[in-house]
Amino acid sequence: MRWSILLSPVRSLSWRQLFPAVSVGYMANNVLPFRTGEIVRAYAVGRQFGLSKTATLTTIVLERLLDGLTMLGFIVVAATVVALDNALRHVALFASALFLPAFGLLIVAARSARTLSVALWILQYAPRAVRARAERLVRSGFAGVAVFRSSSALLQAIGLSLAAWLAEAAMYALVAHAFAFDLSPALVLLTTAAANLATLIPSSPGYIGPFEAGVLLVLAGVGGIARSLALSYAIVLHAALYLPITLVGLVFWSKLQLDWAVLRRARTEEVVPS
Repeated sequence: MRWSILLSPVRSLSWRQLFPAVSVGYMANNVLPFRTGEIVRAYAVGRQFGLSKTATLTTIVLERLLDGLTMLGFIVVAATVVALDNALRHVALFASALFLPAFGLLIVAARSARTLSVALWILQYAPRAVRARAERLVRSGFAGVAVFRSSSALLQAIGLSLAAWLAEAAMYALVAHAFAFDLSPALVLLTTAAANLATLIPSSPGYIGPFEAGVLLVLAGVGGIARSLALSYAIVLHAALYLPITLVGLVFWSKLQLDWAVLRRARTEEVVPS
């Protein structure tokens, strides 16, 4: 539903229409390295609905930005109850330095008509061989951030981000209960934030390693849980989050009649609206 709002300036699509491509993208992230699933998702929805890949990728970047801001919010809330150690303070500072300026710059860029004009003026000095494509990419990119021009749409997207991540935090709490961990809500939020901030960095397939490191950072660091138990919890939790969406994504991969050559095409094609 959130992606439907972010995509609305490009094309109005319901969450039901987007769910197959979203599932395929998450599945690809789980089996391929470097968050390749984001490119696969953009290609899949672009091919299905004739959308610009650049504009679509831009909205996915906005999603990741909202995710990062939500995780930062979780840390801030948790820090009112839990004393952060040096490692977690560094995580919070890094997230603040990365996501807050990016959010502000995108709002300014989206709401200022002059920003696009300046970008196109600069491109006048680009070599003629690449100028037309560069201008098309810039226009598509600005179309992708157009949702930031609407305060109501932006607030809806932020609200949906919060709701979605609170639902995932409930999964963290449920698995913790199965392990008989007595985690406070603040520790659950902090664990959710650390684990997911670690996975925002392009890395291994399924974020294997970074996810577990984020969980250990909290539970073995400030949670007082033995490292071996915290690691077992992280592995079980990761499997619970990993397997369902991967299986659903594989089903939709088949239904959308995609193949692994999509990865090569996704890197080279710019799908433009018909």
